[in-house]
Amino acid sequence: MTGTNRTIAIDEEVFAFLQAHGEPLVDTPNDVLRRLLLQSAPGGANPAPAAPAPGALLPFLQRGWLRDGEELHHTKKRSGVTFRAHVTPEGGIRIDDGRVFLLPSPALKAQVGSEINGWGQYLISRTEEPLQTLRDRLKKEQQGS
Repeated sequence: MTGTNRTIAIDEEVFAFLQAHGEPLVDTPNDVLRRLLLQSAPGGANPAPAAPAPGALLPFLQRGWLRDGEELHHTKKRSGVTFRAHVTPEGGIRIDDGRVFLLPSPALKAQVGSEINGWGQYLISRTEEPLQTLRDRLKKEQQGS
């Protein structure tokens, strides 16, 4: 999109929200705002509600590698605390407080409180495999290997 860029000031709470809903080292705050605020078509005063955005796990659901409601978990090694999440029908990740994330890393970060690789650290409870295994499998499939 072309046009004039504007600058806005946001507080720490809003910035933390944007970080929690973005992919680290990929999304800018503008990317997150655009995704969250501009999902529905511009125009009328009462636009139709936007369909939920597809999450990163949707290709795995479509292939039957994951199931709607499938449990994911991560256990902290030192404390032994386990965090659980569930796959949504749109391929997102719902954590225990009800928030839904489109990507694994922001979801797990919201649970553990620090930057963490959700692809590598969330395990599929049914198989005990990391999500990264499915990501690698999809990549091979798309490359025709």
